[in-house]
Amino acid sequence: MPSLPAGAVSQAVSRHLSWPLLVFVTALLWMMALPQHHPSLGDPDSYWHLAAGRWILAHQAVPHGDPFSHSMPGSAWTTHEWLSQIIFAMAHARAGWSGMVGLAAVAYAGMLAYVTRFLLHRMQAVHALLFVVFTAYLTLSHLLARPHILAWPLIVLWFGSLITAVEERRSPPGWLLLVMVLWANLHGSFTLGLVFGGVLAAETLWLAPAGQRGATFKPWARFMLLAALASLATPHGWDAWLYTVQVMNQSVSLRLIGEWQSPNFQKLHALEIWLLLVFALALLGRFRLTLPRTILLLALIHMALKHTRYGSILGMVGTLLIAAPLAQRWATTAGAVRHAEGLDRWFAALAPPASRAVAAAVLALAGAGAVALGAWREHRPLENVTPAAAVQAARSATGGKLPGAVFNSYNFGGYLIEQGIPVFIDGRSDMYGDAFVRLYADATAVHKLDALLGTLEKYRIAWTLLVPGTPAIALLDQMPGWKRVHADAVAVVHVRIGP
Repeated sequence: MPSLPAGAVSQAVSRHLSWPLLVFVTALLWMMALPQHHPSLGDPDSYWHLAAGRWILAHQAVPHGDPFSHSMPGSAWTTHEWLSQIIFAMAHARAGWSGMVGLAAVAYAGMLAYVTRFLLHRMQAVHALLFVVFTAYLTLSHLLARPHILAWPLIVLWFGSLITAVEERRSPPGWLLLVMVLWANLHGSFTLGLVFGGVLAAETLWLAPAGQRGATFKPWARFMLLAALASLATPHGWDAWLYTVQVMNQSVSLRLIGEWQSPNFQKLHALEIWLLLVFALALLGRFRLTLPRTILLLALIHMALKHTRYGSILGMVGTLLIAAPLAQRWATTAGAVRHAEGLDRWFAALAPPASRAVAAAVLALAGAGAVALGAWREHRPLENVTPAAAVQAARSATGGKLPGAVFNSYNFGGYLIEQGIPVFIDGRSDMYGDAFVRLYADATAVHKLDALLGTLEKYRIAWTLLVPGTPAIALLDQMPGWKRVHADAVAVVHVRIGP
């Protein structure tokens, strides 16, 4: 790959273009203006991450055993996202659910602003903004107030800085080691940074002249070793590395949990559009990647096709990988320069140059607007993960307090934990393990009659809280000793009335 032309046609314009600022402000205010029942609060895990952050702040310690379930109390639990959980808990204490939405909005907007800046240094503004739109589109499905979103700005900063170092034939900047320390304490995806960073290090060998490969690779090898050591600076040490292996070996959990399933292409999907665009550009000869970068892109595509949650990683990192090769090829296309200059002048008129003072003023106004929108909306989690009425019905049916241990649907575990109610199961599949998740699946789906009966007796279940349509509900309706006391569009409750 030749040295960066960095979008030679529009480089003079892109240095001063304020599109990253506009992208940040637009994404931030759009997120905060969404309805009261906010889509970023539509995942039950947001509840238990908040509860975990509160627990850490209250105990001034990171838990190593489960404090939240009645089915596996005290079981080993690696709280690898402890720092994110503290940040979310502090935001919630300060501004309620709108505080958590605001954190997610800032992280999302910051990620898109960095991608915009990265692309503008390599290609014409019109093309950069097109790929930013696709990045935003691909990440929407995983745009949730959970720890992974706080890692998104770090992901693009890490890979963007490494890619820039490769393209400029220099060593990675030392400050990226601090990024790795922060990333490792925010979210378990830091292992992707280490593995894929190693592939980018290998690209320096691929690009270096034969006689200079040793000298070129040595600083990269040293950096990656230091990055691996930096990632151990967590309360869990080696266990943080093992978490990724542990999760990926959970065949039952990966098959049953929605975000670990493959994307559904029966309906138009953002991933399909992105793949078709990139494949079309490749088939038309619009870009060509080195072998290491090809391996990286194929690995990202494979992950996104296998697990829905990785579509966001592909949208962020994949876009960074193809940016320079696409721009280089475009610059050699007949008529491209003239076409790009005309479009760039138009986009430059839409986003005139901004001084630091103007940028600071715009950010301050956007921040004030975001705070005002949060206070106005008073954001809350979606109702389908918030069975408040059902829990109150269970209390009312037994004299004002809950009757005992609950058998709950997976989607209700987060809410129960946040309410201080010990759960049967929740989103921490790494702690529960495949055997327990299979037991839960068999009991709720009534694949085997004794699975439900045995579970109710073994765990001394006094009441159930299940999603409408769960097969076990029909059986509980017919079972002696059990009574349905509540049913709505969110949850169905049965209470044990026999011995």
